[in-house]
Amino acid sequence: MPAYNEEATIAEVVETVLAQPMVTELIVVDDCSRDRTAEIVTALAERHGERVRFIRHPENRGKGAALRTAIAEATAEAVIIQDADLEYDPVEYRRLLRPIANGKADAVYGSRFLGSNGHRVLYFWHALGNRFITLCSNMFTNLNLTDIETCYKVFRRELIQSIPLREERFGIEPEITAKLARARARIYEVPISYHGRTYEEGKKIGWRDGFRALWCILKYNLSPEKPVTAARPE
Repeated sequence: MPAYNEEATIAEVVETVLAQPMVTELIVVDDCSRDRTAEIVTALAERHGERVRFIRHPENRGKGAALRTAIAEATAEAVIIQDADLEYDPVEYRRLLRPIANGKADAVYGSRFLGSNGHRVLYFWHALGNRFITLCSNMFTNLNLTDIETCYKVFRRELIQSIPLREERFGIEPEITAKLARARARIYEVPISYHGRTYEEGKKIGWRDGFRALWCILKYNLSPEKPVTAARPE
């Protein structure tokens, strides 16, 4: 769980995550928040003991950097990315984990554009930009994903820890997708609900991140870096 200035929501999100019976550990990486986020998570870690592990970056680096820190520390069989706000519902973990638990998938994406789950109505241009970025990614990966920018991505731990990730900010989303595709990972999508935030409520991604995402699609799909092979678990 990457966190940056999320004092208004992080306690509720942490408690909801820990209420899910399949969660054995929660790794929270505070990306040098300027508010009370670190103080709140420290108290939660003391209350819940070993189930909550708290790491703090000494300087603000971005969501990608926070995810790389957390992924490297993970020990559970599967890794789920969870934002520190209330846009995504941890109650849906069981649905996200099922394809991996059944041995059918190496990674699962929770799509906001599949099925009939509830969605808050927000920004038209954000939705259009998201679909355009996903389309561009699919053209290079030859996948038919509907939502590469989703927070909810689940991985077999051994696989995601074997993939060298580089991006510091939101460019990590197309980077992960490109490298999973090059590893020939088995990817599933499942529908999820989405309760988006406005910028006044704390939304952070902006138009500059959209241009970075397009650059990352080119960079990581055309990279000469040797791809990782997704070894199948026994």
